Amino acid sequence: MIRVAIAEDDFRVASVHERFLMKIEGIQVVGKTLTGEETLTLLKEGHVELLLLDIYMQDQLGTDLLPIIRRDFPQVDVIMITAASEKELVETSLRNGVIDYIIKPVTLERFVSTLENYKKRRQLLENKTEIDQHVIDSILGYTKYQVKQNEGMPKGIDPLTLQKVIDIMKTVGDGISAEEMGEKMGASRTTARRYLEYIISRGEATAELEYGIVGRPERRYRIQ
Repeated sequence: MIRVAIAEDDFRVASVHERFLMKIEGIQVVGKTLTGEETLTLLKEGHVELLLLDIYMQDQLGTDLLPIIRRDFPQVDVIMITAASEKELVETSLRNGVIDYIIKPVTLERFVSTLENYKKRRQLLENKTEIDQHVIDSILGYTKYQVKQNEGMPKGIDPLTLQKVIDIMKTVGDGISAEEMGEKMGASRTTARRYLEYIISRGEATAELEYGIVGRPERRYRIQ
């Protein structure tokens, strides 16, 4: 379980974020705070791994907390969720190591996507004893899903179509079936499945069985 705290000066917004978090598997909310002082006190208890931080707190700016968090709680990751869109505040947040910056109002899709990406980033690090460039590029998002035109492709795999499939997968947060992919890319289910399985073979996606209303298992694919 990833232990998450919410630092938000509006308890109603904090409750919304908590409900969003409850929709994500492997997440545990360990506390909610209204002020910067309360936030630091909670972090001192040592139970927080990820902090969802607002900038406009009741007693101080969240950006003023960031250097303190980086100094005293380097093991805590921070995602900014705020209405602040001023360039200076965004730059300050990024320079102090926030892993994402979400501007309110927050949509459920954007929220869940951010947390799922965070989970995958942690899993990449936890499952490796040595870190190579591929893993680093995956964590930082550097051209991970860009298909090189000169990359050797197996028979039946076209680079442009492959890139189209990857681009579609990146927009679907809860995964996609071969049938759904076929509809989106304008191809048969068999063709879509061939591309999806190839992406899995490259280590860039996963698949799992889910049961529909009639109980027939369906293979759903998710980009990593």
